[in-house]
Amino acid sequence: MAKNLLEQLRAMTVVVADTGDIEAMEKFRPQDATTNPSLITAAAQLPQYQSIVDGVLLEARKELGTAADEAKVANLAFRRLAIAFGKKILAIVPGRVSTEVDARLSFDTEATIAQAREIIAQYDAAGIGRERVLVKIASTWEGICAAEVLEKEGIHCNLTLLFGLHQAIACAEARVTLISPFVGRILDWYKKETGKEYAGADDPGVHSVTTVYNYYKKFGYKTQVMGASFRNIGEIRELAGCDLLTISPQLLAELEATEAELPRKLDPEAAKGMTIEKIAMDRATFDRMHAEDRMATDKLKEGIEGFSAALEKLEALLSRRLTELEAVGTR
Repeated sequence: MAKNLLEQLRAMTVVVADTGDIEAMEKFRPQDATTNPSLITAAAQLPQYQSIVDGVLLEARKELGTAADEAKVANLAFRRLAIAFGKKILAIVPGRVSTEVDARLSFDTEATIAQAREIIAQYDAAGIGRERVLVKIASTWEGICAAEVLEKEGIHCNLTLLFGLHQAIACAEARVTLISPFVGRILDWYKKETGKEYAGADDPGVHSVTTVYNYYKKFGYKTQVMGASFRNIGEIRELAGCDLLTISPQLLAELEATEAELPRKLDPEAAKGMTIEKIAMDRATFDRMHAEDRMATDKLKEGIEGFSAALEKLEALLSRRLTELEAVGTR
């Protein structure tokens, strides 16, 4: 009997679940899982996770005391909520979970380092080893510099919101563990810009990740490539063989339901034989290449603003829920 696409993909690529929905993880049993502020915000509003949210809120209130205002309690709670979901996820997946630093710190190296250490300290306190956690940081120059420091401390990083080759090279030079180039968001930008439809290898997001993958394998970088933000299974099929792919439950289900041949498209040995120019990366080169890449400039800015807005929405949601809980407690 023919194997489905998901089975075949797993034979050549580590499949990661891109969701905050624990039930979806139990269904698809991925190796790893990633979350982001938007996914955590969505999950926090589902009734089946209300007890997790409430427990985190009450703990944050207890830690800060009754004198602290709701906004401060909500801010602490949102940081703890990502860890609470991470711990639940790690009880299901055998590999790693990615937990994100506050996107509002994306241009602050020292604050990013401090929050990453705080995230790891919480997992440490729960008895979860560092090898099972990736700290997600936006691929700004400041974020990459933070990741370089953290990696030297044994804190593994997943550099997210990655759209350009300059970001990828800087991450590899900083020896980060993993990068997450955003396939679908790159496609979105080009479709809007050109009015064209793209498919297969012509998809600009697929092309971008293929270029990064081949560059890494050609020059022997240890940093792994995890394609993210997919719009359709066609993009996933074109990146079969990538180190990792993080995929939404909807597309995982579609892959599982599709029986067809899945040839390997990305291959480290093939990349080693390619003629590729090596680019020396420093801050000036990074800034120049970023300014020249309008897509990467637009999407990085948009991504940071979007994740920041999701965090503000989550904080407001947590603040309202705290009011409800405390009103019940005073009755």
